[in-house]
Amino acid sequence: MDSSFLVELAAVACDDIKAGNIKLLKVDEVTSLTDWILITEGLSDVQVRAIINNVEKTLKEEADISPLRKEGINEAKWVLLDYGDLIINVLQPSERKFYDLESFWSNGIIHNFSDNKLIELKNE
Repeated sequence: MDSSFLVELAAVACDDIKAGNIKLLKVDEVTSLTDWILITEGLSDVQVRAIINNVEKTLKEEADISPLRKEGINEAKWVLLDYGDLIINVLQPSERKFYDLESFWSNGIIHNFSDNKLIELKNE
């Protein structure tokens, strides 16, 4: 399955639950860990879990794929789903600001996700 298709499916699933500030980072040229990193936020533990649940459900139904690893679901401050070619991070705003993953991965290509489409922000 194409990782670009997976990241768009995941972004739509996040957007369906009103996830905030969805960023898609294409990092395949700068790391061998993954092709894409999705970073978004939920305003509460409940919303973070709802976003993650919807992403898992959508990717299972649409692409027949399950995460290889899940981290942080109980605390729901920063939840990570690892799909191999796609890593999804759903954070609460304070954790997102503190860890600043977008800056850490800024040498990749950063896209906003808005109105169900990718918008390229930076290409290095």
